[in-house]
Amino acid sequence: MAADSPHARLAQITHSLHAYAKELQAGGVEGFPPAPSVTHPPSSTIPAGQDSPGSIADSRVEMVEYQSQQATDAPAPTTTFPASDAAASTAPAGEASLAAVNTLAELRTEIGDCQRCRLCERRNTIVFGVGNPDAEIMFIGEGPGYEEDKQGEPFVGRAGQLLTQIITKGMQMQRSDVYIANVVKCRPPENRNPEPDEIAACEPFLAKQLEIIRPKVIIALGKFAAQTLLKDATPITRLRGKWQSYHGIKLMPTLHPAYLLRNPKDKRLVWEDIKAVLREIGRL
Repeated sequence: MAADSPHARLAQITHSLHAYAKELQAGGVEGFPPAPSVTHPPSSTIPAGQDSPGSIADSRVEMVEYQSQQATDAPAPTTTFPASDAAASTAPAGEASLAAVNTLAELRTEIGDCQRCRLCERRNTIVFGVGNPDAEIMFIGEGPGYEEDKQGEPFVGRAGQLLTQIITKGMQMQRSDVYIANVVKCRPPENRNPEPDEIAACEPFLAKQLEIIRPKVIIALGKFAAQTLLKDATPITRLRGKWQSYHGIKLMPTLHPAYLLRNPKDKRLVWEDIKAVLREIGRL
């Protein structure tokens, strides 16, 4: 490329402009001062048909200067942050109206004949919860089983019978003294584990139950109850026996009664957790 060609001259001028801009920036100048009279790209003053290599280069330089000025004068772009996980997720239908719910009866009405996840397709009954609405202790399990789905009450099958023994024989209380509920209100088919989207659809109702009852202590029975409430994937065998907190309510994770039916030797671990709860509420 010839040193005096239009392209070479334009490259030299552009290089000089960049160098000058860097000097200004180093001196604390953040942009070129606006030219008061320029609001649009300057037009060429060379008569048509008389363009020279120099005039073409000059007009290109003027355009570079104009674009630099426009970039400097333009308002800074607005920063947009991504929506939070909670806002981005699909909220259960009617969740917005939960704020107006003040009693367990109103909450049950709000749930209605729930169709918010696929668990509704094969359930017989919504298993809402049972017990004292002013309970000091609230037990939370995973989900209804076969008997619970038939009777509409949580923990009435074999695991439920063991939980009743823990309450009545171990804690010297009645089932009616505590409140018992599950993470999901409908039975997963064949007693499979609840899926994350099923838990998410039902969790606002569990949270509202806890808000209404406001127990002194939550006993989370098993992996799904503890991990859902604590948002912690730590295995239940490592969580159990260690005090946690759920929105200011003390929470004791322990093993699920169904697990104890398969591993009776670990009943002593659960009894240690229960004794810690009794000491917390002044019953031991």
